[in-house]
Amino acid sequence: MNTKQKIGRACMIVGILLILGALALLGYNQWDANRADKASQDALGKLEETLTETMEDKTKDEEPVVQPELDPEQEMTVTDIDGWSYIGYLSIPSIGLELPVMSEWSYAGLKVAPGRYSGSTYADNMVVCAHNYAKHFSPIKWLALGSEVYFTDMDGQRWSYEVSNVETIQPTDIDKMITASDEDAWDLTLFTCTTGGRARCAVRCTRTGYPVLETSAAGRITE
Repeated sequence: MNTKQKIGRACMIVGILLILGALALLGYNQWDANRADKASQDALGKLEETLTETMEDKTKDEEPVVQPELDPEQEMTVTDIDGWSYIGYLSIPSIGLELPVMSEWSYAGLKVAPGRYSGSTYADNMVVCAHNYAKHFSPIKWLALGSEVYFTDMDGQRWSYEVSNVETIQPTDIDKMITASDEDAWDLTLFTCTTGGRARCAVRCTRTGYPVLETSAAGRITE
């Protein structure tokens, strides 16, 4: 075998190894996304059972009420499920998305569900982050302005929002991620990595009303 043949064979082997590596990475990413989807849906089911009990207790002797005033200093109720702490769940009907939200984000926690990055619903400045999994926050970049977004907290209150802006933010622009400007006010932000992870897609939402106490867990997506 001459030198050119050896080089050609070596290149072919390298090419095959690269293809196999790419297929292995693709397979792992798909497995990881499926695992994350199952983990989040399992947590959501248990979270809803807890919420149903809470709602039944709260509505046993009274009609659903609308909270007239919000205290920005009020802490959000936290519930522990399978070793993780949750503050409620998100519903976005237009993209069929429904996910539990952890009280605090962490790299390990994001493998299971979105997490609160900062702020709270009561202060109208909550920021929620999640991985770019297909059934986590990957679809949020396609949200149209005016799309409805709902957050049900662990007190059974349903907060209503609509998308007011979708923007791309550089990873180093942390202040821009968590601080609203006078020209661009928002009450809820959802963000995730863009494809390739070089930037962040941030969906800005504006609250459209006061939180309403649900009477059951029927506020989930049924479409």
